[in-house]
Amino acid sequence: MESQGQISVRLMQGNEACVEGAIAAGIRFYAGYPITPASEIAEIMSRRMPQVGGTFIQMEDEIGSMAAVLGASGGGVRAMTATSGPGFSLKQEMISVAAMMEMPVVIVNVQRGGPGIGNLRVAQMDVMQARWGAHGGPTLITLTPSSVQECYDLMFKAVQFSEELRLPVIVLTEATTAHLWEKVKFQEANAGLVAGNRPEPKVPPEEYLCYDPDPETLVPPMAPFGSPYRSHLISNCHNRRGLQAMNDPAEIDYLVRRLREKVLRRARDLALYEEYLMEDMHYLILAYGITGRIAKEAALLARENGLKTGVLRLITLWPFPEEVVKEISREVKGILVPELNLGQIVYEVERVVRNVRVAGLGRVDGQNITPQEIVEALRREFADGSS
Repeated sequence: MESQGQISVRLMQGNEACVEGAIAAGIRFYAGYPITPASEIAEIMSRRMPQVGGTFIQMEDEIGSMAAVLGASGGGVRAMTATSGPGFSLKQEMISVAAMMEMPVVIVNVQRGGPGIGNLRVAQMDVMQARWGAHGGPTLITLTPSSVQECYDLMFKAVQFSEELRLPVIVLTEATTAHLWEKVKFQEANAGLVAGNRPEPKVPPEEYLCYDPDPETLVPPMAPFGSPYRSHLISNCHNRRGLQAMNDPAEIDYLVRRLREKVLRRARDLALYEEYLMEDMHYLILAYGITGRIAKEAALLARENGLKTGVLRLITLWPFPEEVVKEISREVKGILVPELNLGQIVYEVERVVRNVRVAGLGRVDGQNITPQEIVEALRREFADGSS
């Protein structure tokens, strides 16, 4: 391991990078249940949490794991959990509860392929579940890394967004990125780094309303349990005092719209993405996660074959960065969306892009899409073949 002051460089697996990034960002509570291909996160957390003064709990199931992190978060501790597809399904009820209670938590989902138990190979099949899986349709944030370094770096963003906006943030990885080994630049755990801050009460305890939002951010201040401030965290529709308001249409309407708007107000700030070879492109590959990484090699290969191609790699999937996609679509003749599913983000691109042809390329056999397959799809879908 090379050391550069508080910055170290070490060979690291993607799942380990998620752990170290979370710790550096201030996570001090982990509750989870083992599940391939995410189990290394729990295994490493079981060692690392006690080393940094945190708490690790292996719960009886994924529902209990999610409930435990909500409890820790309510007590003022930065908390996270991790799972894979079947466990992610089990967590959905409590993810919805977290959205309504406005609890900052981070969930890592190392995706696997196919319905049911499925397979343990690479897939990107939980993209729409991350957006719509929780009942009631809460507006959440989903980030997706394409390298081991980003597995580390995006944990800072996940914790930051979660704490500042008081909501669950999902980090979607997949078996390839999670089990890849690469050099990672990371901060030593004792560097005292944290990401983001929960909004704090600015009024005396007797004037505090636990769900009274800041008029600019629409995010209410959050006082931890045990403080002089009285909080009533509730997953029913509620008023600003945290009291049940299920028979008050005006309060219900305001609450549900506010929970959505507090995220959309920061849509530009939340829209993380990478541009590659886009200066003179005629065609665009729009991709994410490990497929976004492969798309860069495909763009180079396409250019060798006479197709001026660029890549827009989405890092933020939800809220979908539609303004970015709209702007970039004006510069191209066609957009190809390769995914390790049968079409999920491609439908979002079709929804927001009206001026050019959009085509999808899916693979679901547990293998990564190859650069050659992407180039072949560019030729097939945009048959004129002009550069």
